[in-house]
Amino acid sequence: MRQMPVINRVCDIRTGKLPELEAWIYYFLAENNIEHLLNPSSVASAEQLRFMVALKDDQVYIPCEDTLFLDMYTQDKNKALLREYIKVWRFLVRLVAAYNMNRADTRRITSLCRYRFKKYLTARILLPSRMIKRLVGIVLTQRGDLDPFRGKKHLANAHAAEMFYSASFQRALQQRPDFDENCRDIAALRWELDMAEMSRLLVFSTLTEVWQGGVSSFDVGEQMKRADAQCHCLRSVFGPEGDERKKILFIPDVTGGFVFDLMFIKALLRQGHQVILSLKDAFYFDSPVIWDLEEDKVLKNILDNAHLVTSDSITKNELLRVLREHRLVVISDGTAEQLNLYRTSVSFARAWKECDVVIAKGKRNTNVFIGSSHDFTRDIICYWRDSEGVFHIQAKPRAAWTHKFAEKYLLSKAKELVREMRDAHNTGKTIMFYSAIIGSLPRQTKTAIALVTAFVRHLREKLDNTYVINPAEHFEEGMDGDDLMYMWEYVQRSGLLDVWRFQTVDDIEMGFSLLERKIPSVWSGKDSTFSTGCTKEMRIALDEQQKKPELQIIGPAPEKFFRRRDYGVGKYYDATLKV
Repeated sequence: MRQMPVINRVCDIRTGKLPELEAWIYYFLAENNIEHLLNPSSVASAEQLRFMVALKDDQVYIPCEDTLFLDMYTQDKNKALLREYIKVWRFLVRLVAAYNMNRADTRRITSLCRYRFKKYLTARILLPSRMIKRLVGIVLTQRGDLDPFRGKKHLANAHAAEMFYSASFQRALQQRPDFDENCRDIAALRWELDMAEMSRLLVFSTLTEVWQGGVSSFDVGEQMKRADAQCHCLRSVFGPEGDERKKILFIPDVTGGFVFDLMFIKALLRQGHQVILSLKDAFYFDSPVIWDLEEDKVLKNILDNAHLVTSDSITKNELLRVLREHRLVVISDGTAEQLNLYRTSVSFARAWKECDVVIAKGKRNTNVFIGSSHDFTRDIICYWRDSEGVFHIQAKPRAAWTHKFAEKYLLSKAKELVREMRDAHNTGKTIMFYSAIIGSLPRQTKTAIALVTAFVRHLREKLDNTYVINPAEHFEEGMDGDDLMYMWEYVQRSGLLDVWRFQTVDDIEMGFSLLERKIPSVWSGKDSTFSTGCTKEMRIALDEQQKKPELQIIGPAPEKFFRRRDYGVGKYYDATLKV
């Protein structure tokens, strides 16, 4: 058997070069049920992952820390992976015992889990987070219990709220910090006070004693002093009052400390930032779950002004509308396990894409972000306590080559084009929009852009007094389908279009003729109906024609478009036909 290549960092894994490695990676993804092609309804596509992970075309994302993956890849018999598996099994045994079932039921459920556990232990390729999800799922299904930790979490939140509102804690929280000598004006003083408050809340949110009733007033004062000196990385992300306010995606860890997380979020809101709070979709031990907002009175009172997004696949337009109307938005991450970007919902991916910074709490989330050699598309701040009880906070800057096309920027581009259209219209020109295949055919995007550009140049030479809009001319590196569709819809609904032309087979044949190239087989017979981006645009065109009956729509018949689904997440297309 050929020896497998050496891997030192998961970010160095590349596809298309070593068949044996590629086969093993596919095996790993399939066994963990995180291969999109095997389960497209539950596993994120490559385009959705790229909202969050800074991936090149030939890179593979591994949703765990490097050391854990490399243990599985090398089949190293060291005890780190084994310890993780044993932790899973011990937790499972305690969970079953906590139900106080009769001996027969206990043996039946435990034996069923043991069969699965032995299989996983032998293969040593299942992520511990995926293992515990599957095994706990067996127990909960057998017992018909959605959340066995419900009462425990509510009690922890009650203890934390009691601690937060206590006179001793409030005195320590409000204690004046030691200001820097350069802090000479009111704005600088206000910023220093904000930094002190946030640092103190972060540090206290990780103290288990807070929700177990074991913190004395002396301990509170000591922790406050330490907090003021521990959270310097906050300053690199949250600038003084004059800096632009941020959109923040906040990922909590365990209940109890969650009360202090919410107070930290309220401090961010008071400073003018926006926060998207991500909760678990179903039971995951001590983690706050989306339904806790209704069942837990403590959380319900604190989050009374939050807006809850119930859709797990909100569109970009809908999310931006919600963010314009609400400063605190709550979503589900779509999972019931340790954060796994392959399994997160479309709403979570789009929230990540629209935010400026991700704040993630706890060691489990830290392993996913800081423990991974992968880069991400947004700045990340992780904070946690280690096994010795020492507080840590660390920032991971976004990949330098990634772009964020904010709503403000996309709208400015669209408005500039609308101004040009209006100027052309005022001089008596006919305004034509040309919809064409751009990214609908895999590995043909460059050809598609050259084809459209050549054909639109031909139109401009042939048509007198006509302003023709070529979308390919306004593409910027890093834009995805969501960005483009959002920008172009603003232009398309401006009411200025006189003619909307959709690419036909004849257009494509003419384009290749202009390029002096033969038509590749992949392009043979294609037209704009092969793009679900164009399908969405046909729906907009028909809608606009209802408002402006003189709008001319040229191209394939509308009914030929509507066999296709809406465009995919982050794609310029989704070639799947309805069945």
